[in-house]
Amino acid sequence: MAQPDTKDPDGTTQTELAYVQIAPEHAEALEELERISFPTADPKDLTSVATILMQCDKFPEGGFVVLDGERIVGFAMGIIVDFDLDDFQHHIDDAVGPTGAELHDPNGEWYYGTDIVVHPDYRGRGIGRRLYELRKDLVRRHNRAGIVAGGVIPGFAAHKHEISAEEYVRKVADGELFDPTLSFQIANGFEARGAIAGYMRDAAVDDYASFIVWHNPDYDPDALARHD
Repeated sequence: MAQPDTKDPDGTTQTELAYVQIAPEHAEALEELERISFPTADPKDLTSVATILMQCDKFPEGGFVVLDGERIVGFAMGIIVDFDLDDFQHHIDDAVGPTGAELHDPNGEWYYGTDIVVHPDYRGRGIGRRLYELRKDLVRRHNRAGIVAGGVIPGFAAHKHEISAEEYVRKVADGELFDPTLSFQIANGFEARGAIAGYMRDAAVDDYASFIVWHNPDYDPDALARHD
């Protein structure tokens, strides 16, 4: 699955990057990258070596790792689940399990995105966009309804004393405010459905996240592949 990532968004040439399937040998570096990327979150709610090993065991196809040579500079993970879009208030453990992947259900309708991370030194180079495209391709190949996730909203920290998280998500969705993560997700075809209370422990944003959905335009529910 290695693919070059040779252009920045402005069209300039960049170092070739490789996108490979997640593997156990990536686990320690991915755990470290997660902690670098989410410094205000409680480490107990972040991806651990155990989470990555379970992803590799349960659904390795759902994990993608970005390499610059031998250096890991980004990754995305997720599992297949059933999810009620009309009842999206949940803690991340409710959807994927306390270790992060034990609730993978091959018969589920949705790809639940648990992590998408780009090293701070590599942001702005199209890596996040490519990881979302790889997820979308996976969903199309497996004929699933789409992607759901709880997304961090780092920009809310500067507004939490003025407006509610729900209003913040709405204003970002309407283009009235900019959030480094949620605005990027919306630009990549995701719909912001609302704010999730108590999603994960992050005091900077009072434990809030956004609930985002991407619908697979090619989804055929009558042809959904089921596994015994």
